[in-house]
Amino acid sequence: MKKTLKQLAEWLKIDEQLHEDVTVTGISIDTRTIQAGDLFVPFRGESVNGHQFVEQAFEKGAAASFWLNDEPNPPENRPLLFVDDAEQALQKMAIAYRSEHKATFIGITGSNGKTSAKDIVASALAPYFKVQKTIGNFNNQLGLPITILQLDEDTEISVLEMGMSGFGEIELLSRIARPHLAIITNIGEAHMQDLGSRAGIAQAKYEITQGLLEEGFLIYDGDEPLLCDLVAEDAYTEAKAFGFSTAHDLFAAQITATEQGSSFTVEGMINGNFTIPILGKHQVKNTLAAMLVCKAMNLTGEQISEALAQIELTDMRMQLIPKGPLLFINDAYNAAPTSMRAAIDFMQSTTIRPEKWLVLGDMLELGNDEQVFHEELAQTIEIEAVQYVCLYGPRMKWLYDKLTAKFDAAHLIYSEADYTPIVQKIQAEASEESIILLKGSRGMKLETILQHFS
Repeated sequence: MKKTLKQLAEWLKIDEQLHEDVTVTGISIDTRTIQAGDLFVPFRGESVNGHQFVEQAFEKGAAASFWLNDEPNPPENRPLLFVDDAEQALQKMAIAYRSEHKATFIGITGSNGKTSAKDIVASALAPYFKVQKTIGNFNNQLGLPITILQLDEDTEISVLEMGMSGFGEIELLSRIARPHLAIITNIGEAHMQDLGSRAGIAQAKYEITQGLLEEGFLIYDGDEPLLCDLVAEDAYTEAKAFGFSTAHDLFAAQITATEQGSSFTVEGMINGNFTIPILGKHQVKNTLAAMLVCKAMNLTGEQISEALAQIELTDMRMQLIPKGPLLFINDAYNAAPTSMRAAIDFMQSTTIRPEKWLVLGDMLELGNDEQVFHEELAQTIEIEAVQYVCLYGPRMKWLYDKLTAKFDAAHLIYSEADYTPIVQKIQAEASEESIILLKGSRGMKLETILQHFS
């Protein structure tokens, strides 16, 4: 973005009092990372008032700043935009910038896999277009507008992740972004405590279609009956399904895992054999969604194949990490029952190494049924396929109690609040034959275990 303060004031329909020739080239909400030319956005929190940092922002190169109308003592002779609500002002600016931007906008949501899907889509398109994507977790009603306002004017494709915790939030983001293409990766159990049921979660995710452009279409997990029902009831949205059934517009089969990644066969709108440097059947499914985007952007099968072979994911998503003779899979960024089962299924089926270790941490934010969700994992874990299970966190005690009937004490470890017993068990028993999965919710920080190995 490169706009004058006068243009921003026109977007916001406010009077701009000073410095019409000031040019803004970015957005910042943190003086620690502010860049020259940024518009600084101060927020008032319970303990900190961002207005106290406005002068510091200017000293570090800010071109201008918001100032709330009811905040006293605005600095004199500084280029300020006076607004009633900083978050709403950012959203209005993002809507205005989006309306004049020529990029193709792609919106992605889902209970699990949306960050991986975002990374795969962006990586697959990057060799052929100028692509910008959501950075980090800037995927909410504040982060998404900032992401849009940070787009370069010559960006050709914007890949926007959309997160939520309740009804109405994805609709807001979709109406701001007005995507040409929308992806729903899957429906899991995250935010069950806020949305009541998986059907409620599906309905909340389906809100992404509310801002979808008329000429655009939805790309969705066709293996999820809840999404299939919503698509069938929607007479206005064109939709394309991906998954593992031959009935879908694009489906995958013959999935094989190696230490280099996954190979698979694709049929439907695209046909051929493909390889990705990522592990997991669920990541193959995310790749199918990305392939449908590539097809919509008129890439050939050969171009898609070449790009997929080089894709990269954000860390801690089925990330292979060798540590001496040991091989870890760091999938510790987050966890919910759906993604936990997918990771366990991968481990039990993989032939990369013969000795399988599951190091599992608590799944958080599951509401009143959290005990049931943890206990049900016992049905997924097969004693014939897994040699060691290490459980961490107070909620994993529920799973531990269920697994004591399957595993003896030498192969089942539980620790409520200390990684040490798990680390010591791996150090004592694991070998060059071992592959070790780390999987838990973000708050469990299971990647900490890796620090004990070199």
